[in-house]
Amino acid sequence: MLFGVLSLMSFQLVDSAFIGQLGVLPLAVQGFTLPIQMIIIGIQVGLGIATTAVIARAIGANETRYAKQLGGLVIAMGSVSVAFFSVIIYLLRGPILQLLDAPPTVLPIIDSYWIYWLASSWTGALLYFSYSVCRANGNTMLPGSMMIATSIINLILDPIFIFTLDMGINGAAIATILAFGAGIFIVAPKVTKKHWMTFDWHDLDISKSVRSIGNIMGPAMISQLLPPVSSMFATKLLAGYGTAAVAAWALGSRFEFFSIVAVLALTMSMPPMIGRMLGENNLENIRKLVKIAVMFVLGFQLVIALVTWLFSGGLANLMTSESEVSTILNYHLLIVPISLGPLGICMLMVSVSNALGKSYTALTISALRLFAFFLPSLWVGSQLAGIEGLFWGAMTGNVLAGTCAWFMYQRALKQVELKLPSE
Repeated sequence: MLFGVLSLMSFQLVDSAFIGQLGVLPLAVQGFTLPIQMIIIGIQVGLGIATTAVIARAIGANETRYAKQLGGLVIAMGSVSVAFFSVIIYLLRGPILQLLDAPPTVLPIIDSYWIYWLASSWTGALLYFSYSVCRANGNTMLPGSMMIATSIINLILDPIFIFTLDMGINGAAIATILAFGAGIFIVAPKVTKKHWMTFDWHDLDISKSVRSIGNIMGPAMISQLLPPVSSMFATKLLAGYGTAAVAAWALGSRFEFFSIVAVLALTMSMPPMIGRMLGENNLENIRKLVKIAVMFVLGFQLVIALVTWLFSGGLANLMTSESEVSTILNYHLLIVPISLGPLGICMLMVSVSNALGKSYTALTISALRLFAFFLPSLWVGSQLAGIEGLFWGAMTGNVLAGTCAWFMYQRALKQVELKLPSE
């Protein structure tokens, strides 16, 4: 699963690296696209969390047919929901870009790019929902291997469509559509063959099933949608420093996603283990597991930060050929990565809290991270020291968020312990 998530993160980094060779405007377009992309990802991750929980519960209760019906229901709900939001986003692109303070120079590029990008987002979401059904049925090998395969396909197709066919940033989106499409072509028949989903719902109480999915999906989705809202405010703040700053922030954010791959793998793999331990009322093992994970995240991210610090100049030049963007990106790579350990702790505590059944604790951790720590620190830093201060603010916000998340997890675990039946 780790290599699968790593390859998935490389998807975005590879796109950014190739687009970075096209100039400042395409990079800025990607920067203004990022907050909206995070909204779509929030929807699919929220539904994915609900999928794993509800289907796994049905399988555990030996309700095999119900589990299959839920698999089909999730695929249908997800594909329709993302398609609906994609259409709305494209129709409202003008007001959205105005809200983000996008300059007029990027509007013509976005008009054509967003059609292909939204199509790639829908294709990616459909593939992600198929992965969620696989994981809910205990199969992580298929999603992991297909993440690697689609990333390799994307890596091969990107330069062909972007440079050889001279399609620019639109070519990156088309390459992604084809890569995800190939994944669907392989995964969908396997899911159907293993009877993990069915669209025969004649004996299914659809409204009740949708409610059961929604009860878990709601808080999880809101938690996932908070980052794009925060990202919109951050992008609006960065827009005051010009398109080069927005472009550098987009590249830095992609690099961060890639750097925390181990954390993302842990957030996917730990909840099933914690769920089993919770079912056994074994909180001591939960404490040990979480402590080991926290120590690993802090150590691993420290190594990543040191390597990034040593090679920041070379990495910045590798990701973009624009000197102004490279200079700003270098600030990002020097300052922010040292705080990715605490950020990883925060993300891990959100996942653990959801696994403990404390979904509103997870939501609170996410909200505090973004709106009590990250954004205020970002604004204060920018006021004190301009664009460089903004990156110091991002670092400070991540450290504060990670510390707060750890204490909130401890409190949530104590609440769970009090509710357990006494021996």
